[in-house]
Amino acid sequence: MAGRKRTGERRRSAGLGGVADVCHVIPPYMTDSIARLGDPDQRARILETASITASLRAARLVRSEVAAAQRALFRGRGRRLLGGGPGTCTLDLTIFSAHNTYRIPGTRVRDENMPPTGDNAVDEAFDGIRATHAFYCAAYERDSVDGQGQPLKGVAHYDNRYDNAFWDGKEMIFGDGDGKIFNRFTVAVDVIGHELTHGVTEDEAGLIYWAQPGALNESISDVFGSLVKQYSHMPPQKADEADWLIGEGLLMPTVTGTALRSMKAPGTAYNDPVLGKDPQPARMADYVHGLGDNGGVHINSGIPNKAFYEVAVDLGGYAWESAGLIWYQTLRSPQLRRTANFQAFANLTVRTARRLFGRNSPEEHAVHHGWSVVGITV
Repeated sequence: MAGRKRTGERRRSAGLGGVADVCHVIPPYMTDSIARLGDPDQRARILETASITASLRAARLVRSEVAAAQRALFRGRGRRLLGGGPGTCTLDLTIFSAHNTYRIPGTRVRDENMPPTGDNAVDEAFDGIRATHAFYCAAYERDSVDGQGQPLKGVAHYDNRYDNAFWDGKEMIFGDGDGKIFNRFTVAVDVIGHELTHGVTEDEAGLIYWAQPGALNESISDVFGSLVKQYSHMPPQKADEADWLIGEGLLMPTVTGTALRSMKAPGTAYNDPVLGKDPQPARMADYVHGLGDNGGVHINSGIPNKAFYEVAVDLGGYAWESAGLIWYQTLRSPQLRRTANFQAFANLTVRTARRLFGRNSPEEHAVHHGWSVVGITV
């Protein structure tokens, strides 16, 4: 399944060349709503979160520029093999605690040779990252984020009541949440799968984090985050058994909502006096234009999310085996440009389905239908 990596064609770099932004799971339109409508404590917490986010973006930008320069040195010098198949992946995972400070990685508190600590955030971070690694290995023969066994690190207890979680290009970082709106950010395995998949996308396609390519970037993370959740569920869930919610459990019981996003029904995940109403569209006719949210990367990801959901339930069975495989191989295709819009990605998923399963196969027809539901004709 895995094939070869397109090392000579990596498009990861800063700015328009890749995922220069730190990809936080809580989108800016939610934080903006809290800043306007929350109580004084909630506003203070979210404004501090926003300030930290700005600093992290600046630091990530510098790292991305350095990494881009390093990659340029090796461009065109051959292609690396991915993992050799199921059972060959090696987990190298360490969890640290920042002890509610900004200092990362902090203190090592757990690795694969250590037992559970009894600290919910630490143990959930460990289990969620391990589950994501196991999913990619078993489903797609991919060994870690880079396909080469990259060591994985998680940092729990970042800052005091920090209202977000993110992959910063080197490690997965989790806040504890404010306890009023957001629960601890280790509680949802799909969120962990979502953030780590940003690393996979950066490694494979480098989709720019702006407008439609950025919305595809976010959607791909939602797709595989949801598949991690379905795969790691006991027993594993088939497409028609899954809830297709992203971040279920992150919202506190006092919030009127079920999750951060719904892939099945974008725009219905929450409707709360402080968070506002879920703004995601489900069709191209309702596409949100504007400069906020990096040109709508979180808002408009609902459109390709809905398309994938339709493909998965149409094909049935375990979604990672057919629909997920098509999306994964599309992500790895040399034809996927870093500036791809929804139409280009949709066209490529159909070609990938045809290549994997045959012309006029049920899989090809399902992909056609899924995109047509959201108003994209392939």
